[in-house]
Amino acid sequence: MKGEPQNKGHSRTLALMVASTAIGGTLQYGYNLAIMNAPTTHIQTFINETFLERWGIELGLYEVTLIWTFVVSVFSLGGLTGALIAGPMSIRFGRYKTMLLNNIFLMSSALLGLTSRAAKSVEMIILSRILVGINAGIMNVQPMYFGESAPKHLRGAVSLSSAVFTAFGVVLGQIVGLREILGSEPYWQYLLASNAVPGFIQLLTLPWFPESPRYLLIDRGDKEGCFAALRRLRGCEVSPIEVEEILQEQAEAEGVRPRQPWELLSDRSVRWQVISVAIISSAMQLCGNDSIYSFASYVFQEAGIDPAAIQYITIGTGTCEFTACIISNLLIERQGRRLLLMGGYILMSGWAVVFTLALSFEHKVTWMPYLSMACIFTYILSFGMGPAGVTGVLPTEIFNQTARPAAYTIAGSLMWLNLFIVGMLFPFIVSGLGQFCFVPFGAVCILTALYIGLFLPETKGKTLPVIASEFNRLNFRKQERTSQAEYKLGEVQHSTSL
Repeated sequence: MKGEPQNKGHSRTLALMVASTAIGGTLQYGYNLAIMNAPTTHIQTFINETFLERWGIELGLYEVTLIWTFVVSVFSLGGLTGALIAGPMSIRFGRYKTMLLNNIFLMSSALLGLTSRAAKSVEMIILSRILVGINAGIMNVQPMYFGESAPKHLRGAVSLSSAVFTAFGVVLGQIVGLREILGSEPYWQYLLASNAVPGFIQLLTLPWFPESPRYLLIDRGDKEGCFAALRRLRGCEVSPIEVEEILQEQAEAEGVRPRQPWELLSDRSVRWQVISVAIISSAMQLCGNDSIYSFASYVFQEAGIDPAAIQYITIGTGTCEFTACIISNLLIERQGRRLLLMGGYILMSGWAVVFTLALSFEHKVTWMPYLSMACIFTYILSFGMGPAGVTGVLPTEIFNQTARPAAYTIAGSLMWLNLFIVGMLFPFIVSGLGQFCFVPFGAVCILTALYIGLFLPETKGKTLPVIASEFNRLNFRKQERTSQAEYKLGEVQHSTSL
């Protein structure tokens, strides 16, 4: 009977901490991606009116589209900036305080978005998007905080909740952006500022929860604070096994300062960890999942869907990813990280082939447009089942405390850089390749799946030293071969002398 309250307390405290962190964290990323779809025509009209009133210039369709593309894409540049400063901030201020301070960028962005219309300033909208991008980039600290605070048997599920809240943010943004709510012409400035609401919720609730226990012990040397944080998060006394694991990690990190990203790039002992994070983080954006959201409206129109109804069907795309992320969250501690990642990319590559066939025959076979619609949903489902969430878990599990912030800086920078590149190139890919536009994305998916199958070890339920030893077989493979060759040569020489 005594175990029941402890388990209940453990689950409740951890769940509330996850919800508080993610509401003002990765939910914002998904939300701020989605809310820019609804006011597209309204803001484009505002851009044209502003130029006409200020300089007497009436912009053409090309100029308006170019400015609008920059307004949307600058979010990624802000995210890249945020990812670069997330690591240093998490070391100096801690994981917990960094996420609270991150709301400064969010609130400033909301204020600029709200007042941009009254000020008749396109520049304020651009600056608003840069600031909210910085806010989203710093959210790399969230999976780090989760991974360092959760017990080992729940580490994957808790870290994967970042993806669940991202997908929920997409759905929420799609709903709030409906014409009947804030997506109509008179209210688009309120839509841009609505992201302040989740930020306020986080500011009110997150101070009730503790700092990352591992950060307190390893970075700050606060042993009492670490164990107090663990007791609060677990709702019971901490198991000796978990204490021993944390103390072992502290002993290994003792006297070692936090690493910088460029130091990881030149360190042979973590070479394949860095390669793995770089490839998988890049593939998350290069797989084209975010691009397929923007392609969905065209496919729905080709299928004969009423244009007025497309905004409601589009909500289904976000719901697909949200549902898949929840299922993945339930499976990750049973099936492991490697299977979900590899399986997700294999399925996506398969659906990319089917999608290409459907686009090729959409004007020849009457039911092909509906197959294209199905491919959009299945592609997103496959992404949500693995890559969407597991990608953010890996740096926590394959790097130690001193290298983890730098690893997240590398991962986050590559994700945002590739998001910007894909966002800028996608219209040209569509116009240049036509029905074959998803062939490059399918190729990325199959190559990533091959890499995962050949080189990435499973991390489920393993301690950091065990995971490091598995990577060392790759990091020091040449040395091992040389040692084996020298050993065999020595044996041959010894037998010859006899």
